[in-house]
Amino acid sequence: MTKTIKIIGPAYPFRGGLAAYNERLAIEFQNQGYQVEIETFTIQYPKLLFPGKSQYVDGQAPEQLKIKRTVNSINPLNWFRVGKRIQKEKPDLLMVRYWLPFMGPVLGTICRIVRKNAHTKVVCLADNIVPHEKRPGDRLLTHYFMKSIDGMVAMSQSVLNDINLFTPGLPRALCPHPLFDNFGERLEQTKAKSMLQLDQETSYLLFFGFIREYKGLDILLKAFADERIQKLPVKLIVAGEFYTKPEPYLQMLADWNLNNRVLLHTDFIPNDKVNQYFSAADLVVQPYKSATQSGVTQIGYHFEKAMLVTDVGGLSEIIPHKKVGYVVPPNEKAIADAIVDFYDNKRQAVFEENIIEEKKKFSWANMVQAFQSVYNSLNKP
Repeated sequence: MTKTIKIIGPAYPFRGGLAAYNERLAIEFQNQGYQVEIETFTIQYPKLLFPGKSQYVDGQAPEQLKIKRTVNSINPLNWFRVGKRIQKEKPDLLMVRYWLPFMGPVLGTICRIVRKNAHTKVVCLADNIVPHEKRPGDRLLTHYFMKSIDGMVAMSQSVLNDINLFTPGLPRALCPHPLFDNFGERLEQTKAKSMLQLDQETSYLLFFGFIREYKGLDILLKAFADERIQKLPVKLIVAGEFYTKPEPYLQMLADWNLNNRVLLHTDFIPNDKVNQYFSAADLVVQPYKSATQSGVTQIGYHFEKAMLVTDVGGLSEIIPHKKVGYVVPPNEKAIADAIVDFYDNKRQAVFEENIIEEKKKFSWANMVQAFQSVYNSLNKP
């Protein structure tokens, strides 16, 4: 059994879903008796490569976690120093988060050095192996990283399949993204609307998270311009920071006369306000053009909110169609049809009741067990 675990990946003071996930997973490991330490970045992205306004959160570090800032993503000398130190520390398991080919060199180098101690097993938690937004050199960088690890845990079947593009024999496990239960409790909808200064008589759809081209906000806006939806007392909240140019989306709002029906809350949404947005909404919409898995669905499950996702990547694996929400093709008509069906047939109460049972599948204990199973397979005589 593993006893000591080192996690390398985003964590406080960095913001976003990856950091929140790593911190929550570390807490679950600790709850199950493991000794855990997170090593995060001194520099995660150079400012020139970061599309948002800030990489950092306000507030205090999680008191119950050991988090050190040690890893510089762009300094090879740092990679060797960190790798040598962890090699000497000999944790039983080094868990490395991989989500972007840019991280291939730093993480791949550290992992290679650590493995030389012939004790530590290196297991990756992969968000994506093949990125949503492709760039020259992606395959080379990912190949370098994939050759540096002993095993992998994937959160969707599509990512599990992508392993075979690089290391077909790699030990692996599949475990769905656990519930994001670290954003507080669900609020009464009227209270949440009041806190966000929303009209009590209006229903709201929610698009949540960083806005990138592959997330399909343009498709959703076009669906929202459907004349059937325009007749409904429904508005769309876009809650999340632009990680792409906003001008094309603003032009769509003007062209389709949506400025009064789409609310742009396009600053970073801090953790303590996440529950307000999900609690205020009737339906969470993810019109993605490509995907593996999404933390947004697991926030939706935690707050017991009906969800509409597109049939791409692993999203359909975790949203049973017409049971807790909708799985539709990534086009505006299919999305509009589902939204109209949701309101015309008053699906909200039934979907939310079904979610209470469905969400039991997505526990953090299952994720810990997935890592333990890969680790055990690597230590068989």
